Amino acid sequence: MHKKILLLEDDRLLGETLMELLMGEGYEVTLVVDGEAAAEASFELGFDLYVFDINVPEINGLELLESLRGAEDKTPAIFISALVDLNSISKGFAVGADDYIKKPFFPEELLIRVNAKLGQQLPTSLSYEDLEFDMNSKTLRKAGKVIALGVVQERLFELFITNIDKVLVKELLLETLEKPSATALRVALTKLKQTTGLHIENLRGVGYILSKER
Repeated sequence: MHKKILLLEDDRLLGETLMELLMGEGYEVTLVVDGEAAAEASFELGFDLYVFDINVPEINGLELLESLRGAEDKTPAIFISALVDLNSISKGFAVGADDYIKKPFFPEELLIRVNAKLGQQLPTSLSYEDLEFDMNSKTLRKAGKVIALGVVQERLFELFITNIDKVLVKELLLETLEKPSATALRVALTKLKQTTGLHIENLRGVGYILSKER
């Protein structure tokens, strides 16, 4: 039976990206964009995990979780937020959060935290055509030979290889760069394709996608 997650995120692009990633791992995800809708969903449906952004309309994530805990709802909860001061983090745990992720973050980081809470395991290696990527050691082999990637290329590679056949918006990819710009992203992607042979396509005005093996 699929584990059920209630995802509260008012940034629709980020919310949909996270939802697709979690659903790709076999989770059943309900996405809502404000605290009131999250409260209603939590009362009407049973969930195995809450993932709440803090700064959302209607009822913020902190108040929402505090009220749920007050109603003896003990469902595990993870906060995601751009609020990184110690007071906000402390308050998050004080109202009953189990984990806290600071924005910006890679979607895979959330997946790791979710899997840890719900007892599912990520694969230790991923394959794509003649590429083999060890998730633990971050070792990449092409036709059996180890190839080295720079820091930015490694971040981009991991994003694409864990999201095959899913559109990755440009804003997400820009977060992998030290000095984000459209030009720097194009250069980094060109180098990545040359090094790995990945068939990354540019969907103009939408984002980029690594299609399934040919």
